[in-house]
Amino acid sequence: MKRIALSIFSFLLFLLQIQPTKSYKYNSIFSFGDSYTDTGNLNVYVLSKNLSISVNTEKWPYGQTFFHHPADRFSDGRLILDFLAEEFGLPFVEPYLAKKGCFRQGANFAVAGATALDPTVLKQISLAKPAIVTALNTSLNFQLNWFKELKPSLCHETKECRKYFDRSFFVVGEIGLNDYNNMFINGLNVTQVHHYVPKVVDTIAKAIKGLIYEGARTLLVPGNVPMGCLPTLLTSESDEQSFYDNRTGCLRRFNMLSRYHNSLLLRAIKQLRVKYPHAKIIYADYYKPLINFVKFPQRYGFTSTPLRVCCGKGGKYNWNSSELCGMPNVSACHDPSRYIFWDGVHLTEAAYHIIFNSWLKGPYAQPPIQDAHLH
Repeated sequence: MKRIALSIFSFLLFLLQIQPTKSYKYNSIFSFGDSYTDTGNLNVYVLSKNLSISVNTEKWPYGQTFFHHPADRFSDGRLILDFLAEEFGLPFVEPYLAKKGCFRQGANFAVAGATALDPTVLKQISLAKPAIVTALNTSLNFQLNWFKELKPSLCHETKECRKYFDRSFFVVGEIGLNDYNNMFINGLNVTQVHHYVPKVVDTIAKAIKGLIYEGARTLLVPGNVPMGCLPTLLTSESDEQSFYDNRTGCLRRFNMLSRYHNSLLLRAIKQLRVKYPHAKIIYADYYKPLINFVKFPQRYGFTSTPLRVCCGKGGKYNWNSSELCGMPNVSACHDPSRYIFWDGVHLTEAAYHIIFNSWLKGPYAQPPIQDAHLH
C-alpha cells in the first residue's frame, strides 16, 4: 500500500513538473500605434487608397529571420507584439484593415506612419507653406473609431463586455515619433517641437481614457525610443561634434526631446492610475534599454558599431534615403541578431526580444507585464 501511495505521489509530482510555469488570463490582444507595432495595416491601407510607399515590407529581406518571407512587419522577424502573443499563448494579432475572419482573439489597429495627432492638427502646426503632411488618416482617433466599429461583434451588453474585456490586453503605442518627425519636415526645430509635446502626450492620455471607458482593464503604454540614436536622423544631421553625446554617438537634443515626451507620458499614466484604480496601466520604457544597447553593445551580443543598420546601403550608418531596405540591390547583413537597427528606424527581432523580456520581467516596465496578470 505504501509503495502504491509513493507511486501516486511520484506521478502527481511529475504532472506538476510538466505543467506550464505560468497561466495568463488574457484571451485577446488589441493594439494601437505605428510601425513599431503594425502587422500589415499600412499595406492594406495604401492599396485601398491607391497610394505608393517608399518602404515596402512585402519585399525581401523583411521577415527573413523568423517568418522566412516578408510578413508585413518593419523588421527581419517578430515585433514585441508578436512576443507578447506568444507569451500569452495566443495567435499573432491580425491587422484589422485586412478584415480576415473573426477578431475574437484580438485585432491590431496600428498603422505604420500613424500619428497621435490628427493630420488636420499637424497641418496647422506647420511652418511650411503649404504644409507637407505625411500623416495619413490613421491617427489614434481613427484607430479608436475602428475599435468602436469592431466592438459590437465582440460583445453587446455591459456585463458581457466587462467579462470579455477583463480578459483582454491592450497595447497603446509606441506613438508620437511620427508627430515629431512631421513637425521637423515642416520646418520646426527641436526647441519649437518641444512646445507641442504636451499636446501629443495629452492625445495619448485621452486615447487611454477612451479605451478604459470602452471597457479596457489592462493596458501597456510604451514610451518613445531615443530619437537621437536613429540612423535616419543621424544621417541627415550636421557633423558638428557638439551635437553628439560622446558616450553613445547619438544626437543630444533629439534624445532630450524623447526624454521629455516620456517624462510627461509617465506623469499622465500616474494620474490616470489614480483616476481609474480599477484599471492596470503599465508604462513600458523603450528609451533605457535602447540606450544601454548603444552604450554596451557587446554585453547584449551586438556588434561594436551599434548605430549601423543591418539592411541598408552606404555611408557611416549603412543607410541613405535613396537606397532603402527592400529596394533592388539593397541587401541585409549576414547575421541580423548582431544588430540593433534593422532598416534605419526600426529594430531587429533580436533587439525587440531583449526589450520585450525587460518589459515582461522588469526592470523596464512599471509594473512588469508578468506582475499585472492574474494567475
